[in-house]
Amino acid sequence: MCASPDDTIGFIPALGYVIANQLCGVEPGLAAERRGWNVYWTGFFVARDSEFQTLEDLAGATWAYPDAGSTSGYLYPASIFSDLGVELGETVEAGGHPQSILAVYNGQADVATAFFSAPLLPEGSWAMGDAPDVPDEVVDSCAPNADDELWCGEYRVLDARGTVTADAPDVVQQVRILTLSKEIPNDTMSFSPDFPVELRQTIIDALIEFIDLENPDCANSLCNEKFYGWTAVGPIADENFDGVRILVAQQGITLEDLGK
Repeated sequence: MCASPDDTIGFIPALGYVIANQLCGVEPGLAAERRGWNVYWTGFFVARDSEFQTLEDLAGATWAYPDAGSTSGYLYPASIFSDLGVELGETVEAGGHPQSILAVYNGQADVATAFFSAPLLPEGSWAMGDAPDVPDEVVDSCAPNADDELWCGEYRVLDARGTVTADAPDVVQQVRILTLSKEIPNDTMSFSPDFPVELRQTIIDALIEFIDLENPDCANSLCNEKFYGWTAVGPIADENFDGVRILVAQQGITLEDLGK
């Protein structure tokens, strides 16, 4: 986006936005919403039969994370481990959220960090502070359906475990959620610093109208769960990312760390 400052739109996550904004003044246009949420979380995933009960228990454990550019997979958990004084053992850059989950599933790591999105419940809606995992009594029923959606009875799992059902259909039986991070701003549609103002607003207005689950074109693109999975979009301001900036500064993350 910085290389082409007057004509570039990027669909980028919180960490990517903060770096791009710092580098050349990239500006946010809209933030994604998924099922009413404009935030998501880091999930800390461990083997279901492990003895880990708190993050402090992970001292010396092998940590699998997607890559150093992942907001939920690396930035937030690295900061949390540092704040708690938890010294991990080996670290494994797995290459993606699914690969991180599979590292725990296959016994190659003790803990994985990956995205967590709120589950669908039989009644009502999940709220921050609720248990992040499905109830123990439905774990044995968890399996992907014909559409590769991960269901546990009437609960639908929407965290990173749902991305590995082709390779690990019993992933919920084998991998549980230890805890969650604080909330993280969702991914954005952002604009290069010199993008024309009027055209920018035209695009924002068009996208707001386009993002609709009843729109078949959206259902086959941005609204598709196997693509972006957006169910709505909303306004977002630069100051919404100040918490991410603080973590970037605390961790001393640079472009080189992100694989420039």
